[in-house]
Amino acid sequence: MRASKKQSRRRLRRYLLSAVALLLIASYMLLSGYEQFGARPEGDAYLRVSQSENYDTSIDQFVNLDPGVLDEMSENMSFWSDPAAFMKSGFAFFSNENQTSPEQALPEIRELPDTFGNSAGTVKFTWLGHATVLMSIDDMTILVDPTFSPSAAPFSWAVKRYQPPAIDLDALPHIDAIIISHDHYDHLDMETIKHFIATDTAFFVPLGVGAHLNRWGVPDSRITELDWWESARMQSLEFICMPAQHFSGRIGFFHNQTSLWASWTVKSADNTVYFSGDSGYADHYRMIGERYGPFDLVFMDAGQYNQRWRQVHNLPDEAVQAFEDVRGKALVPTGWGMFTLALHDWFEPAVMIDRMGRERGLDVIIPRLGEMVDMSARQPLNKWWEVLITGHDSSN
Repeated sequence: MRASKKQSRRRLRRYLLSAVALLLIASYMLLSGYEQFGARPEGDAYLRVSQSENYDTSIDQFVNLDPGVLDEMSENMSFWSDPAAFMKSGFAFFSNENQTSPEQALPEIRELPDTFGNSAGTVKFTWLGHATVLMSIDDMTILVDPTFSPSAAPFSWAVKRYQPPAIDLDALPHIDAIIISHDHYDHLDMETIKHFIATDTAFFVPLGVGAHLNRWGVPDSRITELDWWESARMQSLEFICMPAQHFSGRIGFFHNQTSLWASWTVKSADNTVYFSGDSGYADHYRMIGERYGPFDLVFMDAGQYNQRWRQVHNLPDEAVQAFEDVRGKALVPTGWGMFTLALHDWFEPAVMIDRMGRERGLDVIIPRLGEMVDMSARQPLNKWWEVLITGHDSSN
């Protein structure tokens, strides 16, 4: 009798998995032509991808420096590995009492000073929420992970931004280069990319991401694809592609890890700036610090985290440790303040990193959306998030 019940459960499990697989295959066949999904590398582009030391041809995917880290995360999040924990997590999502999005608009500055582009010998920047950063360095203007659309998802009703961008696309200064860390929707936004098709803006992207840009109309001549530790120059600046611990993919369960994810360094004669992209805490931060540190300015992933997927997003204390590992001088926490993709309070990254920074004597910069910071003429910044917090003691 026991064996019969066990066999029945196995059959039920197989039927359920088969039904899900068939649904996914049907969905893929129906939606694979959807423009938002971008494209896989093909031809010469795929040949270069497949020759990367970071690409495992046996599974046709890029892998992290620790190749098993995504399997570890999947196991932690799997229903079958721990059904009780899985159900508890699901209930937590629907019963979550955290303030995951702000109840009122975040304070912002909606106009850049005319002097923003004058940055010889220094760095100026403005944070536009989440991972989008506008930076002027050595009189060149760089836009990092620009997401200006109302949604950070393939369908407009999902993952909506808290408020319109502090600076409209049409109000941006001339952009010399765009850096993309990876192909997830909150970092690679199709409509934003299309805005720059008719310009001369250059694109620096990890291996495989160029296929998406090609499909959306960006010519190869303006795209520089790099593998980890590779670099390219544009006038006085060096762009260096560096490791991150994350994953990629724009079509759910399909075509994942067929483009690389990365962190980036932009280096001038006088300043070195690091962008972590999305990443879990791992040894690559120490490696980067040893090879290219110290960094004058560090933009570090510090949002959308959870213990169950800490392999791909720094927890706040890990973000601070990563900043110290890369040997940073000034820290700007990113990955928060515009989209909700996790269960923590929207303001928690600011509260925790500001507190840990004070405890460790670190230089933490958390500007208002759109507020220009000139690293050579710093002005005091107020803790703007505190007035928006209800029922939370931000002094701890």
